[in-house]
Amino acid sequence: MVLTRVLGAGLRACLLVALIVLPSLMLPSASPGNSDALALIAVVAAAITFAEYYVQFPSIVEFRYAPPYNRLRFSAIFVNIVLLCLLALASVSPDPINLKVAAVGTLIGDIIDFGYSPVRLIGVMLPPDASQPQVDLLRAAAGISYLSSLVMVAVFAIFMRLFNWPAGHGTFNVWVNLPNFDPTSGQDVVQQLLRDSRVNFMLGLSLPFLTPLFAMFGAAIFDPYMLVNPRSMVWTVAIWAFLPASLMMRAIALARIAEMLSRRRVQLRDAQGWQAA
Repeated sequence: MVLTRVLGAGLRACLLVALIVLPSLMLPSASPGNSDALALIAVVAAAITFAEYYVQFPSIVEFRYAPPYNRLRFSAIFVNIVLLCLLALASVSPDPINLKVAAVGTLIGDIIDFGYSPVRLIGVMLPPDASQPQVDLLRAAAGISYLSSLVMVAVFAIFMRLFNWPAGHGTFNVWVNLPNFDPTSGQDVVQQLLRDSRVNFMLGLSLPFLTPLFAMFGAAIFDPYMLVNPRSMVWTVAIWAFLPASLMMRAIALARIAEMLSRRRVQLRDAQGWQAA
């Protein structure tokens, strides 16, 4: 049992390190200082992940015992990072795969790029003197990233309905799978879950629109020339699309848990009424 936890935690830590260093391996090398900082981030993230999955009861990761919630999120952002790196490589290394990804990204970006759309708004994060190829690259990257994140949410919703997630995997322990959820706040647990679900859903819908505006107003903190660098562009666009989609996915999961608890209450109440009769 201990060996299984060690192997599982080690595998997850290695996968996270691979995700963090992937843009640095695929895209042109950066300065040694950036590489050192990236290595430090990877080591810290790996240590936290290993400790989180080694202990029996999690303290940060939600839905740890309700697959494939976290596996789907990791797979989505991993594929997203790979596609964005291939897109960024298309201009410097025009391989057939890179060019196909660039063509698909350009098509998606053009389709989603309409007035006040998230893809249109992310363009305000570029510096005023950005060239047209840089604008086109950001639009294509935003299109790919936004679409892949929406696909992640759709796949999770379909999986939840088809396989009765999370009940299809056996007994679901709310307190272990939601370590950050506080049931002692005084409010009914079901109502609290529904409230958190609505908040997460609204944040997920609004963040793609609000993030570029926050970056524009916080120009003193956000460097617009960061998006000119391929690596920075990859991470910025990936997080810009993944975080809202992850919040929407969490909202769907919380609503599902609230529905299960409510149904269980009705069953217990009916059973007690039958016994009393």
